Amino acid sequence: MQMKKTSISLLAALFFGLFAGNVQAQSQDSVHVDLNKAIEIAMSETPTMRIADRDVQIKQLYKKEQIVSLFPDVSIAANYNRTLLKQTMAMEMGGQSMSIKVGKDNTYSVGANLSLPLVAPALWSSLKLCSQDIELAMEAARSSKLELVNQVKQAYFGYLLAKQSLDVLKKSYANIEASNQLVTNSYNQGLVSEFEKLRSDVALQNQRPAVSSAEKAVRLANMNLKVLLGMNIDEPVIFDGSLSDYEDGVLGAQMPNENDIQLAYNSALRQLDLGIQELEQSKKIMIGSSCPMLALAGNFQYAGMGDDKQPFVNYPYSYVALSLQVPIVGWAATSYKLKQADLNIANMRDQRQDVERQLRIGVQSYLNDMQQAIEDIASDRETMLQAQKAYDIAKKQYEVGMNTWLDLNTAELTLTSTQLTYCQSLFNYISAKANLDAVLGNEK
Repeated sequence: MQMKKTSISLLAALFFGLFAGNVQAQSQDSVHVDLNKAIEIAMSETPTMRIADRDVQIKQLYKKEQIVSLFPDVSIAANYNRTLLKQTMAMEMGGQSMSIKVGKDNTYSVGANLSLPLVAPALWSSLKLCSQDIELAMEAARSSKLELVNQVKQAYFGYLLAKQSLDVLKKSYANIEASNQLVTNSYNQGLVSEFEKLRSDVALQNQRPAVSSAEKAVRLANMNLKVLLGMNIDEPVIFDGSLSDYEDGVLGAQMPNENDIQLAYNSALRQLDLGIQELEQSKKIMIGSSCPMLALAGNFQYAGMGDDKQPFVNYPYSYVALSLQVPIVGWAATSYKLKQADLNIANMRDQRQDVERQLRIGVQSYLNDMQQAIEDIASDRETMLQAQKAYDIAKKQYEVGMNTWLDLNTAELTLTSTQLTYCQSLFNYISAKANLDAVLGNEK
């Protein structure tokens, strides 16, 4: 019997040891991620950034392809012919008609060709356009980065808001539960009516769906953030931080002056500027295509001819030449192309002006949201402290029988409402600040 008890104790110890080890392993496997780490993961794991980087590489390779056109182009050609039926030529000699067959049974040739552009304005302008294409691709990649960073920030702040709202509701549920327990004890002692106990029970039951909904919101925000970071939704990740971490920064924030805000680093405007430069460079290509072109050409050829019963006779041949092309009629079509380019440039300049106006409206809106959030936070913080004090007083008064459960419940609901409002005000500021940074092109 003693050995049986010992065996059971060992099995139980082994079971609890394995269970504790499993829990500890799961805890160790969880990865803690803050906002900066989340942005870093998104930069490396999101397909959008990899696609943008490849687009830049494609433009760079295309530029190198165009540069190769400036170097000499050398080609080697070889040819062999077997004559099946020789050509017959007829002629008159001394009043008599004669016909002879010309050519050999076998002919071959081997040669090398050389070409080098010396004066090619269109090609030079194309190289400049390739450089601008690379700049535009890099700016598009930066735009994708700014957009992704803003999306990660918004998703992260949304998760923090959902998590802190859940904490507030859980604390509210605990307060209502404690109040319900006081009411139950008072009812059992005959100090309160059954109606008051029923109201307390109903208030407790009504609070449970709110907590359940908040828990679902946290899970959904967590999954949304993982998907945005390119993670599996089942990965054990703990996102650190809370909205309260930004409280000191918000309260001490200095609002920028609208007149001091510059849109020089806004990606949309920079892409439009680069687009205008490309259109202007395209005009130069059109002009260059109608300008004279000078090229150097060379050829060396080694040919041989012979019959089946006779040896081959070899003939070397070579030359060097300058080729000049001067378009004459092409200028008529080019003039119309240039007018079309001017109209396209004017359209893009107007589009840029309209985009800049819209962006300034957006900047003003974000500044207003930030200013309003700062004012709300200062007011909500004071209101929240007062609500907390009122709840503590109402709870003490209820415990000594100086007020009713309705007064206590009203104080608790007011406290919960002010805490949720305070969290929302914090979120409004940091969310508007993130949007403003994205518009201004701030990459931090």
